[in-house]
Amino acid sequence: MRSVLAVGVALAAGLAGAAVAGSPPTAIDPARLSGHIRVLGSDAFEGRGPATPGEDRTLTYIEGQFKALGLAPAGDGGGWTQAVPLRRFETPGPIAVSFAVGETARPLTELDDIVVHTELPVDHVSVKAAPLLFVGYGVSAPERGWDDFKGQDVKGRILVVLINDPDGEMDPKDPLYGRFDGKAMTLYGRWTYKYAEAARRGALGVLIVHETGPAAYGWNTVKNSNSNAQFDIIRPHPEDLHPLVEGWIQHQTAVDLFKAAGLDYEAEKARARTTGFTPVALDGATFSADYAVASATTVSHNVIGRIPGTKRPGEAVLFGAHWDHLGVGLPDARGDTIYNGAVDNASGVAGVIELARRFAGGPPPERSVYFIGFTAEEKGLLGSEYYAAHPVTPLATTAALLNLDVMNVSGAARDLSTRGKGDADLDLLVARFVAAQPGRRYTHDAHLEEGSFYRADHFSLAKAGVPAVTLTAGLDLVNGGVAAGEAAHRDYVAHRYHQPADEWRADWDLSGAAADLEVYYALGRHLADTHDWPGWPATSEFKAAREATAADRKP
Repeated sequence: MRSVLAVGVALAAGLAGAAVAGSPPTAIDPARLSGHIRVLGSDAFEGRGPATPGEDRTLTYIEGQFKALGLAPAGDGGGWTQAVPLRRFETPGPIAVSFAVGETARPLTELDDIVVHTELPVDHVSVKAAPLLFVGYGVSAPERGWDDFKGQDVKGRILVVLINDPDGEMDPKDPLYGRFDGKAMTLYGRWTYKYAEAARRGALGVLIVHETGPAAYGWNTVKNSNSNAQFDIIRPHPEDLHPLVEGWIQHQTAVDLFKAAGLDYEAEKARARTTGFTPVALDGATFSADYAVASATTVSHNVIGRIPGTKRPGEAVLFGAHWDHLGVGLPDARGDTIYNGAVDNASGVAGVIELARRFAGGPPPERSVYFIGFTAEEKGLLGSEYYAAHPVTPLATTAALLNLDVMNVSGAARDLSTRGKGDADLDLLVARFVAAQPGRRYTHDAHLEEGSFYRADHFSLAKAGVPAVTLTAGLDLVNGGVAAGEAAHRDYVAHRYHQPADEWRADWDLSGAAADLEVYYALGRHLADTHDWPGWPATSEFKAAREATAADRKP
């Protein structure tokens, strides 16, 4: 392991002086970024799965970079890491799952027709002929005048639900359109919400119908993300968030099931986009499952470095990126089993390291600046959730988390956006610093339907009230315009996202990433050297949590 890391460090250093054709003048070196990604995304790191040898190598690499830059360790007991206790779930044997309608049984093929798992500490899942109930989008949102359950008792049932929220595929001319922020996916559209809502109501399980458009990714992403070990924070009452069976089914599988039960899937889906929707039983249809579960506790780690503030060391600015990916899993068509996660998210870690270099080489910040590599983001934002519950510096006096997740590898872009609505104070500051770069502009999230605000580590801190933001690579590329940017986005999601093909490439143009990192640096430097306390807009679901700690912050 040490020899691999030594080669990696030397490679990153050796590439530092290389020039990238056409790159704008920035203090962030694109070649250094490429060097870090090449190392962290190499096969030697085995896809950086939590609680694997790949984690050990990853932490050693990041710690080595932080040490070399003169950062101070800010983890447990004066060390570099924060232990994150997790429960690990695997299915070591065959998974038998089937639907039955009347006397006719249909066995389902795990990974092709369906994926199922459990995140409850049991050693076996056995479900026999559980009744199926379609509950539309599985949403209970009284503040939006929406209730898909209508008082229906769901105990002992397997719920079939649609992905996304009601606005996702609704005609904008429909009078109901806009209750769920239009095409901007809300938290109600996320699979995590649907599982948790079902668990709160006592459902036996949830099967989410996968459709590529509403989900914002293909079946390969679902399959690959669910085919290896699953993890969760160790919770006193996991049943409050997880039903026994959690899973996804293919769209055609759902269509066939509804038809066998005498229902038209598309008609029921259309009905689910109305406030008058009521749950409908799939008459005579049942679900059965039988599989062993290997559940054990384990420990993964966040890695944390710090530059102490000179005037207000108890106040903090955080930079973060998740270091984990999917590890080793199913082979792709080439037989490759290593999910390297070069773009997602070795690129973000590379950005954090180079931002640490910028701060370490500049004037000391007035507030303390922390640089964090979060674990288990791919398993449900777990490392950042744990940090939010066990912060190394008080959340009340944390000015912001500036999160990095998937950097631009397609070259310089004229635009830059943030994930989500773009209406928070941090979004306005980002717009200001983007505009300070010649020829660049801030644009709103072009893919709000993907719900990416709820899919990155900044969400964990936002729920705790901390202003948090993740920048999104621009789509208006200097080389090719918006058409080229959109094509690159679609190509990545279809062919590399959560697939072994997400590997480092020598032909990447990281000049755009370097320019984006300058925006991160300008924003971080502003927050570190001022008394600014960004906030949330009046309509934000995070505003109350932030205001509850207002007395702890000095103006």
